[in-house]
Amino acid sequence: MNEEKKVAVLKGGPSLERQVSLRSGAHAQEALVRLGHEVLALDVGPELVPELRAQQPDAAFIALHGRDGEDGTVQALLEAIGIPYTGSGPAACARCTDKALAKYLMREAGVPTLDFHFLREPSVRQLGAAHAVADIEGRLGFPLVVKPASQGSALGVKFARASDQLPSAMVGAFSYDDKILIERYAKGRDLAVSVLDGPATDSTRSPPGRTGARRAAPFALPVVEAVPREEDFYDYESRYEIGMTTFVCPAELEADTAARAQELAMEVYTLLGCHGVARVDLMLEAGGDDLWVLEINVVPGLTETSLLPQAADAAGIGFDELTARVLASAWTR
Repeated sequence: MNEEKKVAVLKGGPSLERQVSLRSGAHAQEALVRLGHEVLALDVGPELVPELRAQQPDAAFIALHGRDGEDGTVQALLEAIGIPYTGSGPAACARCTDKALAKYLMREAGVPTLDFHFLREPSVRQLGAAHAVADIEGRLGFPLVVKPASQGSALGVKFARASDQLPSAMVGAFSYDDKILIERYAKGRDLAVSVLDGPATDSTRSPPGRTGARRAAPFALPVVEAVPREEDFYDYESRYEIGMTTFVCPAELEADTAARAQELAMEVYTLLGCHGVARVDLMLEAGGDDLWVLEINVVPGLTETSLLPQAADAAGIGFDELTARVLASAWTR
């Protein structure tokens, strides 16, 4: 995988995470150029498929956050036109991006995740779901977190500390998605564990139709803790504004707690069928040692404040090597 390749970096697009995606893509481009590859930068839009057909890149490096980039849409398109791509496939993307589905799968597998219920906006109008809200309150208690089912970067996440705040929180979350989660709030420490596939190994005896590289076993990077400086919630601004958050990596945890966080991340990565790279967000609840898996991100950010590059650096993996490993995942599917 060391020879020069023509790599299309997919970034931008129409999602609400466009600006973050442009920054991630720019950093990936710079690294790919340093690695000696020919880079085709594509701000994703209606001409994506024609451009890819015309340019015929060897692979697509997906730095596209939010809708289309993380829900399996662009991955399915790339498979349709026969272009290898980085990261997880359409099925894993769909499972991970739908927070409700991911949490149900985790719950069935015995992975600790905070209690929740989900609602669809049409059910409020057509099935009288609003009348079930009091039951949800009774089961989960307050405070509650209300979040869109398919947004990332904490977009649209609202809090309700009492019954009179829940309707407006739901309306706010529904403005981002027609499916929302109402989740028990756990105060504690925001942790993240990125999982990265090991270095690809060349194989001179690949079966017909397969690539010449074999996937190495994935492994968990050191735990990162995000400590917002002003807010008690790690929100969108805290994630991406330099100086808004202090990052500690490796996180200052008891050894068994750090190991457990990494084990959970690996378990979820495997359970949901991820490939190449992903980041698992967890909460270490205050007052004890309970770890809860919150969600999983299949296209982790590559910005100045993103957690994946920080974790890789703590493991002795520089940004260029990290980029090279992610790129290699395009040929080890």
